[in-house]
Amino acid sequence: MNPAAQVARAPRAAVEFANILLTTGDAPIGQSPKDVIWTHRKVTLYRYRSSGRTHPVPVLLVFALINRPDIFDLTPGRSFVEFLLGEGFDVFLLDWGVPDEEDSDMGVDSYVVDELPWGIRETLRASGEEEVSLVGWCIGGTFCAMHGALEPPDGPTRNMVLLTTTVDTTHSSYAPWVARESFDVDRVADTLPVVPGRALDLMNKSMKPVTNFWTTYRQLWEGVLDGTAKREAYQPMAKWVGNNPPFPSRVFREWVTWLYKENRLIKGTLRLRERPVDLGAIEQNLLVVTADSDHITRRPETMPILDRVGSEDVTHLDRPGGHIGLMAGSSAREEIWPDIADWLRERSDR
Repeated sequence: MNPAAQVARAPRAAVEFANILLTTGDAPIGQSPKDVIWTHRKVTLYRYRSSGRTHPVPVLLVFALINRPDIFDLTPGRSFVEFLLGEGFDVFLLDWGVPDEEDSDMGVDSYVVDELPWGIRETLRASGEEEVSLVGWCIGGTFCAMHGALEPPDGPTRNMVLLTTTVDTTHSSYAPWVARESFDVDRVADTLPVVPGRALDLMNKSMKPVTNFWTTYRQLWEGVLDGTAKREAYQPMAKWVGNNPPFPSRVFREWVTWLYKENRLIKGTLRLRERPVDLGAIEQNLLVVTADSDHITRRPETMPILDRVGSEDVTHLDRPGGHIGLMAGSSAREEIWPDIADWLRERSDR
């Protein structure tokens, strides 16, 4: 578009640009039909409806505490849930919910030792099966790894998929922020029953400030101006990014202290309910997925798990993309979802 045409279109483009931003909250996401199977406190287990389940071992999706798990099921055509259902899997989702002040007592052990095993139990009860495949992403992946380390050898988890999962924070992007002595995590946790999600989102975005506070909006404006902007592509992701639930103060304190200040998981010094969380005790079939442009969980934060686990069946996949784009970007359906489905399929029959 020539400069004169751009000037002529600018007023209309400004209205459209503003409309896209102001109506983003109305964009439908997480729309795949599902049923509530179990609830406890703020945690809910869902089962997605399907008439074509062909693989006996159910898949339980586990996301992080930051942001909502709708990223697994963003929109039709960009839904990992929809894809797995189409591949014949019985898909469940463990939703941590939206904590408030009454959940300030929730710690790492609450999620790893209580809620996750109970979610697995109810998944098996609903599916009528004896084994499950865990698919954990981000903090959800770390929780799954911790659970795998605590689960007995005859436990129900057959397969475990860890997506962009932190186990070693030595080279973490967060370490300069929260691992330094001057960051008083106890003061934060003692002052706030729950840490506002917006504060955590601001910290995440500040690691790539130009991209997050300028480039994203510039690209949207340019697309609106030249007529190539796709509302249906921009709004669902923007809505998901902007939905940041609070973080219970106890788990925030423990996560920062144990994972970042003391790096206990990779050092083998982490204990939950007096039980050692030893990565070497992980014996489930294991798929580890990393993203080459991930600045949230860099590859060196994930890779050490490959040499620590006791699993005989270990696969590592590295794909293009960032922390979220890896699984929810426009190319995820072609570049990583089929590989995950194939890996699960080979290990999900009786």
